[in-house]
This record gives sequence, C-alpha cells and structure tokens, in this order.
Amino acid sequence: MPIHVRPITLNHPWQWLSAGWRDMCLSPAVSYLYGGLFTAIGFLLFYGLEAVGFGYLILPLMFGFALVGPVAAVGLYEASRRLEDGAGMGFGDIVAAFRRNGTQIALVGAFLLIAFLAWVRLAMLEFMLFFGSAPPSLDHVLDTILLSPQSLSFLLVGLISGGVLAAGVFAMTAIAVPMLLHRPECDAMTAMLTSVDAVRRNWRPMMLWAGLISFFTLFGMALFFVGLIVTLPLIGHASWHAYRDLVE
Repeated sequence: MPIHVRPITLNHPWQWLSAGWRDMCLSPAVSYLYGGLFTAIGFLLFYGLEAVGFGYLILPLMFGFALVGPVAAVGLYEASRRLEDGAGMGFGDIVAAFRRNGTQIALVGAFLLIAFLAWVRLAMLEFMLFFGSAPPSLDHVLDTILLSPQSLSFLLVGLISGGVLAAGVFAMTAIAVPMLLHRPECDAMTAMLTSVDAVRRNWRPMMLWAGLISFFTLFGMALFFVGLIVTLPLIGHASWHAYRDLVE
C-alpha cells in the first residue's frame, strides 16, 4: 500500500500536545507509570555517573536522552492507538505492543542506541579537547562550561556538532516507530525514509515540534527528573498524533 505524507501547518504541533494531554487524562495509570519509570532511571543514572567519576557527562546525557525516546515510548503509542480505536487496555496490552513489529522496532532502537553512544563519545572528546584529560567534577561543571576562557569555543563546537547529529536522528525517527507499530507489514528502512520525507516536506512545523520536544524533555530533567513524570508521557502520546496527521 503506497504511503502518502500529508502537509501540515505550524498549528499542528500545538494540536498534538493538546491531543497528547487528552490521552494522558484518559490513560493516567499507563502514562504516569511510564513517566515514573524514566524518572527513576534518571535518578540512577545521575548517582551512578557521579559514583564512577563521570558526573560531568550528566549534561550531555540529558541532551541526548531525547534521541532514544522514540523507542522508549512504544507503550505510550500503543495506549494512544487503543484510545483512538476505542479499545480497552491493560498493562499486558501495553507490554505486548513491542511484539507487534518487534524486529523492525528493534532495528530502529539499535540505530538510536548507536546514535546515543556516538553522542556521548562526541561529548567526551569535546570535554577532553577543551578542558584536558581531567574533566570537571559535577559540582563545578556549570562554572567550567559557562565561565572558563574556553567556554565560548566549547559551546559553539558542541552546538554545531550536536545539532547536526540530533537533526539527522530526529528526521529519521520522528514518526518511524509509531508507523512500525501501526503498520506491522512495514520495515524499518521504509519507516525511517517516510519520516525523513515528512520532515522534509513540513520542515517548518517539524522544526517547531523538535523544539517543543527538546523544551519539554529538558524542562522535565531540570526539575531533577521529576518533571519527566508528566513531560515524557505528554510527548509520547503527542508523537502518536503527529504520525497520524503526517501519514495517510
């Protein structure tokens, strides 16, 4: 069956957020369980990195968290799909969603994992390039990044390199995983190419959507990860509606 990408407007990302909030209210148990789980992971990551002396990586990891979000939110897409179809749902149904097109979703997940590891490696190399082999401790990382003589160059290089990587990953996965969940006959390559086409044809609203995803993710993390209890499921449910509006 041919896949057709629809044109959208700058109003659509706001409509997706509204629809995502509605889905959260209709499936609070699933939504807040998801948010709570990733809040707990955030806490463990924070204290784990600090314990092994890599606390300075918490900032790039926070920025890179959104890279793996599309696969992590499969259960939220399934909840929105079931709400759209008027079907009931339980936690078993949400867990089983990974089996609807598991191999192809796993391939996208592998791509995102590689991109995430590349992001972390890039951050480590940039810290070493600008601040030497002894990176700052977590207590002084903000002072080092923002107030040291190398700050401007470090931030500029990080913004350019990280922005190029993040933009490419977003274009390839913005709607790929919801599409694989909705169309079990679809393969990962087709889904990612469709996502690139959707972003290319609607680059202004999709850049707005990317900015909103980044804002809500970082806002949730800035509240010491507690905000993810709300912002993560909101983005996940809204991403399902983004896919439904973009692909016929």
